[in-house]
Amino acid sequence: MISANNVTLRIGKRALFEDVNIKFTEGNCYGLIGANGAGKSTFLRILAGKLETTRGDIVITPGQRLSVLEQDHFKYDAHPVLDVVIMGNERLYQIMKEKDAIYAKEDFSDEDGIRASELEGEFAEMDGWEAESNAAMLLNGLGIGTELHDVVMSSLGGSEKVKVLLAKALFGNPDILLLDEPTNHLDLDAIAWLEEFLINFLNTVIVVSHDRYFLNKVCTHIADIDYGKIQLYAGNYDFWYESSQLLIRQMKEANKKKEEKIKELQEFISRFSANASKSKQATSRKRALEKIELDDIRPSSRKYPYIDFRPEREIGNEVLSVEGISKTIDGEKILDNLTFIVGHDDKIAFVGGNEFAITTLFKILTGELEPDEGSFKWGVTTSLAYFPKDSTEEFNNDLTIADWLTGYSAIKDATYVRGFLGRMLFAGEDGVKPVRVLSGGEKVRCLLSKMMISGSNCLILDEPTNHLDMEAITALNNGLIKFPGVALFACHDHQFVQTTANRIMEILPGGLLIDKITTYDEYLDSDEMARKRTVYTNLNVDEEDV
Repeated sequence: MISANNVTLRIGKRALFEDVNIKFTEGNCYGLIGANGAGKSTFLRILAGKLETTRGDIVITPGQRLSVLEQDHFKYDAHPVLDVVIMGNERLYQIMKEKDAIYAKEDFSDEDGIRASELEGEFAEMDGWEAESNAAMLLNGLGIGTELHDVVMSSLGGSEKVKVLLAKALFGNPDILLLDEPTNHLDLDAIAWLEEFLINFLNTVIVVSHDRYFLNKVCTHIADIDYGKIQLYAGNYDFWYESSQLLIRQMKEANKKKEEKIKELQEFISRFSANASKSKQATSRKRALEKIELDDIRPSSRKYPYIDFRPEREIGNEVLSVEGISKTIDGEKILDNLTFIVGHDDKIAFVGGNEFAITTLFKILTGELEPDEGSFKWGVTTSLAYFPKDSTEEFNNDLTIADWLTGYSAIKDATYVRGFLGRMLFAGEDGVKPVRVLSGGEKVRCLLSKMMISGSNCLILDEPTNHLDMEAITALNNGLIKFPGVALFACHDHQFVQTTANRIMEILPGGLLIDKITTYDEYLDSDEMARKRTVYTNLNVDEEDV
């Protein structure tokens, strides 16, 4: 068990947390939610003992081990992958290293023998003989193949490092597990594996995530941070949302009844306070009026952007035809003879672990890369807007936000442009902020403003939910659902994919394609075996073939 007792954290004059009291108990998974800047990651750092509070303390049941998902992807670059995972149990790793050092001695003394015996006993008690196999199982579950287990971390890509650090946090059955955005940079298969792991995990989990489907799957409780307080709700994310909205409605209805009563009492007092025969009744009502207090309904700190993609031109029947596209990069076949046609009602989700292939295809379709073989053709009525996974170059300039967006607008009127920025929560002086200094979430909101102002009828989005808070993800999700044009997108958010896409494509290892007209959940069910094949053929099947 871990609990916060009267925890207060002040940053300057601002109180980020004020007298927080909350208890996290064994056998439960707590989703820590709140708007950007509410202090979710900060609270996890307080629980982990990495940040001192202004007042109050954190109490952990004596003897329990706490494990944290680390965010520094370069910290272990010099270490082998398997060693990094085992480091998740610091004491076990220390024993292993000390044992190795003793056994490597040429002049092995009696004292060394006694110490080695002690270490072997503790090693066995900690299930040390199964450490490497347990670590390998975690890595394999997250998609890090056996061939990578003995390489050093520096040789891995960014998403692979994330998976190793996640395996490190999960290793050794910790009593308390703190996970800050564990699904970031994970493919949908790895997220599904993590969901099952946490569902079956018997100890305490506290997780920060913007993935609504993930929170619904794994959480038994929701801890909502708003205005420096943490309110605990039993149930998953959807239950929290319904409960919180019900509570607000109940408070508003109660206030409405109180306001009606206040008005009634005020009218009586005003009418009869000068009437001698009614003076006692008027005085009685004054006392009753003084006792009525309206519930304090503070507006939430959450802010929802308004995302609405409105095409300037209706899209025609001919949207996109792709014929035999292949691409090899650094000797590896990324795309292999991809052939498909996009219809005018299609919203296609590109899924699976082959993210580089998806990004490569998107870059080809937007003209950033040339295919080695094959061709593609956009319909004459299509107008394209592109959300790239890496937007570094887009913001590598000294323009203000307003000037940057004006450059993409056909209408140069400042009020018109600022209207689009306002929809994405850039208000007032935000418009003169240089784009070079924007946070990840602010850059995403700028790119979405650019897509809205373009009036395009075909959107390509490569991981648009990265860096967005839950409110912005919800707004983008709803915006794409009602978008009357065509969308091709990749996204790790299960609910986003399930509610938006009507067609699923997966680029398999080796660059081949599965293409199905179906929802994402139906695709996962119907293709469970096909997606695990070791030998693939290029498939283009219709819904009735599923």
